[in-house]
Amino acid sequence: MFRRIGRSLFWFVLLLYGILTLYPFVWLVTSAFKTNEDFYNRPFGLPEVWRWENFSVAWESSNLGNAFNNSMIVSMGSLALTLFISALASFVLARFSFRWKGMILAFFVIGMLIPIHSTLVPLFILMKQMLLLNTYWALILPYTAFALPTAIFILTAYLTSIPRDIEEAAFMDGTGLWGLFFRIMLPMSLPALSTVTILSFLHAWNDFSFALVFINKTELKTLPLAIANFADGYQTDYGLTLAAMTLSIIPTVLLYLLFQEQMMKGMTAGAVKG
Repeated sequence: MFRRIGRSLFWFVLLLYGILTLYPFVWLVTSAFKTNEDFYNRPFGLPEVWRWENFSVAWESSNLGNAFNNSMIVSMGSLALTLFISALASFVLARFSFRWKGMILAFFVIGMLIPIHSTLVPLFILMKQMLLLNTYWALILPYTAFALPTAIFILTAYLTSIPRDIEEAAFMDGTGLWGLFFRIMLPMSLPALSTVTILSFLHAWNDFSFALVFINKTELKTLPLAIANFADGYQTDYGLTLAAMTLSIIPTVLLYLLFQEQMMKGMTAGAVKG
């Protein structure tokens, strides 16, 4: 009896947590079909009239197509650099022993403690001196730099857990260091790489402050800046704003669905089966 009650309570808590987690997404999508009047009168209800044209108007009025392209270029560029650099650095830190190894790893971990927004002013001065303002590199490089500490921490921890037996067997078969890295370590660390991919992409895709400070050209504005155009000092068109936000979350949802299987395997999956 007590076991059944405990199990029922457990599933009830999970169901409640799932509803609380999914409700903001449902509210965002349903509110995207409302007018401003409907939004104020029925903030938590279904739209009185489903206005599908909100999506087309939002797409055209704020040039979301160009903003999508800019956000994709910046996010994928920083993601590629983050994965490549962090994978190489983590491979060396996890599989080799050398002097100052602990200090180097601690140096990267300390980078996780730096407040991102406190670097806006020095980064702006640096970008200005390097003539990188109003370019894609003004966003790609900072996004990569701030994603590397977390990526290296996650990948190093995962690569360290891989048994040495696999590495020794690869060397006995004639595999070199690059072969060990690309053909063995990277495929085996796919769950950790998936986690890094989602975290890095989300940060670059959703960032507003860096894009606001480093980008002034209209043709280079990213999605957060384009969505902000729907609000001014006098009023906000909530229907168009929420429609634009609904369109902007599609890539992140697709990315999660693509890598969810690897993430579910966890960061401590065993590499050797007995």
